[in-house]
Amino acid sequence: MKINKENLPVTMEAPGTLMRTQAGFGGMTVAYTKLPAGTDFTPLLEGLKNDSCHCPHWGYIFEGSMKLKYDDGTEEIASAGEVFYWKPGHTAIVEKDVILMDFSPDKEMGEVMGHIMKKMEAMSG
Repeated sequence: MKINKENLPVTMEAPGTLMRTQAGFGGMTVAYTKLPAGTDFTPLLEGLKNDSCHCPHWGYIFEGSMKLKYDDGTEEIASAGEVFYWKPGHTAIVEKDVILMDFSPDKEMGEVMGHIMKKMEAMSG
């Protein structure tokens, strides 16, 4: 199975933000994402267990950087050129405009994205 990143369906689009995702890659969801500096997922994760993302992610950062904050109090910076694994129980804040690709289990990713979409709808009025 393969697909060009430009053919992944757009699931979120806003000024400076683009998220393309496709589930069903061997039980994983692939996501190609562009986010502007200052994007903070923390408010969007409120209401989930520990107010954090319970989905693990594996991927690669093409440009920019993100700060990850884990439930256990640890923090790390993921930067351009790095392959990453983000364990369950985290939130993320974009430090420099970022472009990344990640792979996440379909079930957990669907739960988190469903929650985020509901939060975004509620915030927009």
